This record gives sequence, C-alpha cells and structure tokens, in this order.
Amino acid sequence: MPENTATSGRRRTSARTRKLAIAGAATLSAAALAFTLVPSGDTRPASEAVTTAPVVFSQEQVRDVKASITDQLAGATVKAEAAAAKKKAADAAAAKKAAAKKAAAKKAAAKKAAKKKAAAKAAKERKAREAASRSAKRAALRKAAKKTYANNLDGWIREALDIMGRKGIPGSYNGLYRNIMRESTGNPNAVNGWDINAQNGTPSIGLLQVIQPTFNAYHVSGTSTNIYDPVANITAAANYAADRYGSIDNVNGAY
Repeated sequence: MPENTATSGRRRTSARTRKLAIAGAATLSAAALAFTLVPSGDTRPASEAVTTAPVVFSQEQVRDVKASITDQLAGATVKAEAAAAKKKAADAAAAKKAAAKKAAAKKAAAKKAAKKKAAAKAAKERKAREAASRSAKRAALRKAAKKTYANNLDGWIREALDIMGRKGIPGSYNGLYRNIMRESTGNPNAVNGWDINAQNGTPSIGLLQVIQPTFNAYHVSGTSTNIYDPVANITAAANYAADRYGSIDNVNGAY
C-alpha cells in the first residue's frame, strides 16, 4: 500500500510542534519558578534560592502553560491540515490536467486515423471507378473491333457509312443505295465500256461507276486502293459527290 505522505507530514509537524511547546513550557516554568522563589530585596543568587526554597506553582500558572501548549498544538495542526489540503488540491488539479491532455491526444489520434481511413477509402473508390471506366472503354473498343459486316450490298453500304461518319463525309443509306442501283445494279465488278469516259480510256468502274483518276483523287484513307473494292469504291464516290454536290444524297443522275 502506498505511504500516506500527507498524514506522515502532519505527524512529523505535530511532533515537532509538541517538542517546541514542551520546551517553551519548561522555560516558562523555570522563569516562573525563579521569580516566585526569590524574595524582593534578596541578594542571593537565584540558584541558591532555587535550592533552598520549595517549588510552588499556582493553578493559574499551570492553566496558562496548558493553554499555551494547547493553542500551539492546535495552530500547528491547522497549518498541517491546510498544507495537506493545498497539496491534495494541487495533485488533483495536476491529475485533471494530465487526464485532459491525454484525452485530447487520444481524440486527435482518433481524428487523424479517421481522416487517413477516409482518404484510403476515397482513393480505393477512385481507383475502382477508374478501373471500371477503363474496362468499359476496353469493352467498347473490343465491341467496335469485333463489329463485322455482311459481304453483300447491305454490308458494304453500312461499312462505308461507318467510315464516312468517322471521316466527316455526308451521305445516307438511301442516297448510296439509290445511286448504286442506278449506276451498277449492285455489281461491284461492273465496267462501262461504251460511254465517253471509256472512249477516253478511263472507263467507269464498280458500284458507283467511278473512273480511276477520280478514285485516286478522292480515295479515303484506311480503305483499299483497289477501285473494285466495294467499300473503297463507295467511300471515294461519296467523297467526290460531297465535294461537288454537297452530298451523295443530292445526286440523282449521271455525275
């Protein structure tokens, strides 16, 4: 069990006070004895008077000494108790301050931990969103890459329209189909060997009956360089019609 320092201090103080009080009382008693035993006008030394006369204490003197000792003891006790109370209050204040400091540190640590946890969660969510976005983009790219077209007039027109859309070349399915049917009836290998172009040595070829110089001038990058290729033939003719007529949709006859 811890030593009770306050109580020990009070005991030491009380003992010291009692010793001082007893010493004071002895001094007072001696003085009182000297004055009481030496008669007025007696020229003998006090020591002789003490040895030759009986010691007599009055009740009043005894009461005064007792009262003095009691007062001193009471005063010392009050002082000791006040000092102990003061120390106890100081210890309590220090303990309270330490507890408050510890609580504040704990609160700050908890706040820091919560902030760190929130930041980690936000970073994780952001990474998840970015990963999802990348996955979606990859899926879209794969879907676009996997897109296939039928190897017929409908597939050629649809593929040509997709390329035209990426290149900014105007035209519609109906406009392409209508002109193809008029020029070649949908035959990608059709060749006109009798018109003026043929007579000049540059016959009209393919679905939209394009001559080689026009095909070369309006060829769309990313398509075949073969004039007989259906998609290359369509896109080159649509590019030429857009430049000259605004759109293949505006062509309703020989062009």
